[in-house]
Amino acid sequence: MEEKKLTAREIIESYDGPKLRIMEVCGTHTHEIFRLGIRSLLPENVELISGPGCPVCVTPVGFIDMALQLALEKECVICTFGDLIRVPGSEMSLADARAKGAVVKIVYTATDALDYAKENPDKQVVFLSVGFETTTPGSCLAVKKAKEEGVQNFSILTANKTMPNAYQALKGSADAFLYPGHVNAITGEDDCRKLAEEGVSGVIAGFTAKELLTALAVTIRKCQQGEPFFVNCYPRVVTEKGNIPSKKIIEEIMEPCDSIWRGLGNISMSGLKLREEYAAFDAQRKFDIPETEGTPNPGCRCGEVLQGKCKPADCPLFGKVCTPLHPVGACMVSNEGSCSAYYQYQM
Repeated sequence: MEEKKLTAREIIESYDGPKLRIMEVCGTHTHEIFRLGIRSLLPENVELISGPGCPVCVTPVGFIDMALQLALEKECVICTFGDLIRVPGSEMSLADARAKGAVVKIVYTATDALDYAKENPDKQVVFLSVGFETTTPGSCLAVKKAKEEGVQNFSILTANKTMPNAYQALKGSADAFLYPGHVNAITGEDDCRKLAEEGVSGVIAGFTAKELLTALAVTIRKCQQGEPFFVNCYPRVVTEKGNIPSKKIIEEIMEPCDSIWRGLGNISMSGLKLREEYAAFDAQRKFDIPETEGTPNPGCRCGEVLQGKCKPADCPLFGKVCTPLHPVGACMVSNEGSCSAYYQYQM
């Protein structure tokens, strides 16, 4: 008699092996897993932990301080994605700076900031280029257009990051990663295969209930085999080589560099900076802004949350001093932040 094939849900619910820790790196995964009620299906010996997959959350305090200096001292117009406005710097946020008279505009793309610069040639416009491989091509395209069109009052402050070395830095913090499908739609499968060869296991996951359950079931099954693994569970979007034009424009405009991640510290070659031929569009160099580490709130445990060392509710500020209306840390500010997800779905 042919053995009945188990569904993804049945595989998850029936798991009775050793304790597994699976890190959902992507903030959207965190929110969707909560919203869809997937955590309630997990047996006690399967734990989901959140990682550094929110670009706003991993942006260090020092970057906010540099943006504040550009806004308040250099009187630049700051263009940024909305979430970043409320992230606290050492002394204030960009929202606080705006209340003091700084010009801070919310835009949806880097090209929006470039358009504003062209419409206002008497103003210095700086776009805060924050994000992983998903949003970096947009910043590169804006810089390329600015150079081609001779727009001299536009520049970017970069905090662009790449994921592979972050996974290496987190090696051992989880049994396997749920890789973010939208990032891998750009990068493809190659980096994940290399990580598996180096002992880092993971599965590329989509965002629907079926895709997430499938990814979790595959992760559990592969973990039971005891060998490092990689599986693409999002093949309808993620191809082997990824988005080649996007990767080409990143390589043309930017180059790898060391980068500071909130909670993870300085990770070698995990960031991107403008190449020398585009230095005129590097706001930090253009306005001679010194590198600064910044001073985070000592009571905030965002850094530990991003490393999977604690859960948001373990932070003494969570839900008390730190709420979405009055965030102390970046993980509560961002719509993709794990603290925001835990507050929304567990409070």
